[in-house]
Amino acid sequence: MTRTLTSTVARPAEHQPDAPRDRFRHRRPMALAAAAPAASGRVRWADAAKGVCIILVVAWHVIVKDYLQIDWHLDVPVPGLWGALGEQFLPLRMPLFFTISGVFAANAVTRPWRRVARSRVAGLLYLYALWLLIHTVVLAAAPDFPTDRATSARGLLEQLTITPSNLWYLYALALYFTLAKVTRRVPLALVLVPAAVLSAVAAAGLLDTPGNRAGLYQNLVFFLAGLHLRPLIEEWAATATRRRLVLTCGAYTVVLVAMAAAGAQRWFGVWPVVSVVAVAFGVTAAARLCRWPVLGDWLATLGRITLPIYVIHMPVLALLHRLLHSPVSGLGRIGQGLVVLGYPIVLTGLVIGLSLAIHRWLLAVRAGWLFALPGPRRPAAPVAAHPQTAG
Repeated sequence: MTRTLTSTVARPAEHQPDAPRDRFRHRRPMALAAAAPAASGRVRWADAAKGVCIILVVAWHVIVKDYLQIDWHLDVPVPGLWGALGEQFLPLRMPLFFTISGVFAANAVTRPWRRVARSRVAGLLYLYALWLLIHTVVLAAAPDFPTDRATSARGLLEQLTITPSNLWYLYALALYFTLAKVTRRVPLALVLVPAAVLSAVAAAGLLDTPGNRAGLYQNLVFFLAGLHLRPLIEEWAATATRRRLVLTCGAYTVVLVAMAAAGAQRWFGVWPVVSVVAVAFGVTAAARLCRWPVLGDWLATLGRITLPIYVIHMPVLALLHRLLHSPVSGLGRIGQGLVVLGYPIVLTGLVIGLSLAIHRWLLAVRAGWLFALPGPRRPAAPVAAHPQTAG
């Protein structure tokens, strides 16, 4: 799910390196244009990374909550292969999403509370609570859709407070930003080490993690790393080479195979380490993808509008599941054979397209309050427009 997921308006000042870390500002002569801030102040590779992440988020939900729920009566294991493929990106999509969110938050955390509390904390919690209510109502119309939902007042209260829903990315960002602000002057090791331990403990199943609490615990370290190590991450992206792409891809493949072969997913510390390798690969891949103008531009554009996709896609998928499940399950072998391979790709594109169409319609009918905390108009971009707020 949940960030946060963004708009086309940016805040150029938030893409300038922090003064205390100016020693990292050096760039090699070969620095890539894709890794440098654009004229609008956006970091193109980071937007592209967010674009890839939101595609992976929607695709995973399509696979798990719809595709694998269909009654496939085929002799070929294509559904299982899609499920296995989706699992390989689990250590990548949310850790990378939160790392990029931390990168975008690096300057905002240095600002006075009065300037950021509304947009970075209240704004995110407002979006979380509002869309939680919307999800609860819409998902009631699709009772067979396999996802977390509140079915009672107590359940809704729990999702609002201690056990976040499918929208947990927004909830997590509000908490992460508050914690980052409070610990801004604490030595880096005293911030990252406890967060890394929390991630390892949660991934090892040593904490009670109902709902989406596991993701909440596991990804704090990546947000804080993105925030505090932003200059190093930008340097990594700026100097990404084809050789590094091959090496990081190979390293990610090796650690995934090793983890699966040893059954080490629940071993203490293994999952966070695999996710670190995944993030290194993801940043490198995003920087290299931006060398392809058409693909890089499309992914970066998608990465700037991830908020509406993130908050709208689950209800859309739930309704499509209700519409498609029985007809597709009832197809004969030939019919299912024709759709089984491309079904997740087509449905992922359809869900994203419908989510963006609904977003445009809502804006056209002046329902912008669904994507930003209402308030006086200000020169700066609203919370829903900032790259940190959704994912």
